[in-house]
Amino acid sequence: MHNLKKFIQNHHSFFFALGLGIILLVGAYLRLYNISGYMTFLGDEGRDVLVVKRMIVDHKFTLLGPTASVGGFFLGPIYYYFMLPFLLLWRLDPTGPAVMVALFGIATIYLVYRVGRDFFDEWVGFIASSLYAVSPLVIAYSRSSWNPNLVPFFATLLMYVLWNIVVKKHWSQLFWVGVIFGIGLQLHYLFTFLFVVVALWFFIFGRSLQYVKYYAFGIAGFLLGYASFLAFEVRHGFPNTMSVIRFVVAGKDTGLHMGFFQTIGDVVFRLFGRLVFRLPQPELWSSFPLWQRQIWEVGITGSIILAVFILLRFIFHKRLVALGDRQKASVLFILWLVATIVLFGLYRKAIYDYYFGIFFALPFLLVGLILSQLSLVRFGKFVVIGIWIGLLYFNWQGRPFLYPPNNQLAQARRIAMTALAKTEGKPFNFALITGQNSDHVYRYFFEISGNAPVTIENVEKDPQRTTVTDQLIVICEYYECKPLGHPLWEIAGFGKAQIVGQWDVPFVKIIKLVHLSENKK
Repeated sequence: MHNLKKFIQNHHSFFFALGLGIILLVGAYLRLYNISGYMTFLGDEGRDVLVVKRMIVDHKFTLLGPTASVGGFFLGPIYYYFMLPFLLLWRLDPTGPAVMVALFGIATIYLVYRVGRDFFDEWVGFIASSLYAVSPLVIAYSRSSWNPNLVPFFATLLMYVLWNIVVKKHWSQLFWVGVIFGIGLQLHYLFTFLFVVVALWFFIFGRSLQYVKYYAFGIAGFLLGYASFLAFEVRHGFPNTMSVIRFVVAGKDTGLHMGFFQTIGDVVFRLFGRLVFRLPQPELWSSFPLWQRQIWEVGITGSIILAVFILLRFIFHKRLVALGDRQKASVLFILWLVATIVLFGLYRKAIYDYYFGIFFALPFLLVGLILSQLSLVRFGKFVVIGIWIGLLYFNWQGRPFLYPPNNQLAQARRIAMTALAKTEGKPFNFALITGQNSDHVYRYFFEISGNAPVTIENVEKDPQRTTVTDQLIVICEYYECKPLGHPLWEIAGFGKAQIVGQWDVPFVKIIKLVHLSENKK
């Protein structure tokens, strides 16, 4: 036994490297296995690949990104440029950009390990990265192409660079803080929350005049990272910047409100619960037995309290002016947690899980820190091993492959190709009757097949009605579908019509219309 313990101690680095390699391989498997079958491919995904396809094939490059989910403003185009090489390499197959997101997800696992290891110790990084690798919610947002899905990588990278600047005295890396911000703001506007964290961090540790010159590096980095969108804003008089300012300052969706503290409590509880403890969606909560709900509540609440206690103990162990590396890391974690949840408290609309991307890594790192500290007490190692294995196993049970794939990509392709065959290779107009989806997913396959539908323009733009073709293909995602007389513009603009064909395809109905006048004798 003594010889075995000595062997492990002498080969400490090898075993940690081997363990990290296993974590990364498991994380890669959970993110890449049958990704085309399980990936989401709906309206937003169709819109994005359509834009990038036009960049690749039609050379129509853009300085404008997708619309934000609230506020009526646009994001920057950086995500489209991340997608471009992958859509090109996959020969316009939308699986390519999803693989890109998965690779960023795998890189984030490694980043979580480095943050935990360098900020505190190797066990913190090892535990945190292993839990991050198998978290079902994290996996779900690592397997589909969507701009918010890259936020966890850049948010975690930002924290690592901030720590490196202050602790390692690498102040020139402020340039990379600016670059990361420029990119992050184009991925999701919630990245602005992290500006408060950065400002407070440098207010505490970067007030000396000797550091002032380095802030110019940060500004230069931001201009570089934000350049693609900044060019659009400068050219058009900053319309989106002004919209964001109006949304924050004068909008009805932000500011202090009666539910401020309730929102804060809900956010921090869900942050730990949804990510680390596989807490079910609120609508499913009541379906679980009382004892199970109590275990969740005790485990999540206890983790939050212990995490804050440990961080504060590190911070106030010595006088603040004599902060050590762990104490500085604890300050950064406290800022990351508290500043972000307070800003969430000012938001009055629904807060979705993907909003947490700006601090996805944090609860895993804090749980890793709790278990690392718990292992130092008597018999603590046995408790830690039990909790760690229990969390890994419980989260493993939520992996996506327990259920058949949704095959949304294959279904959209099949539906589009079936509809396209009904056009007989002739020009056509197109309409989609749906609830919440958009027609981009079908238009994408029409375009890459070489027969894009003609968009009907209004009479002011097209007085001769040249954009109205001889046939209208309608895809209906409702069981009962009555396209004749439907108020949808693509149908109303086509004019009086009659149905000449109907085909049932799994999940949809395809209907072909022609002008009524053509069939009159």
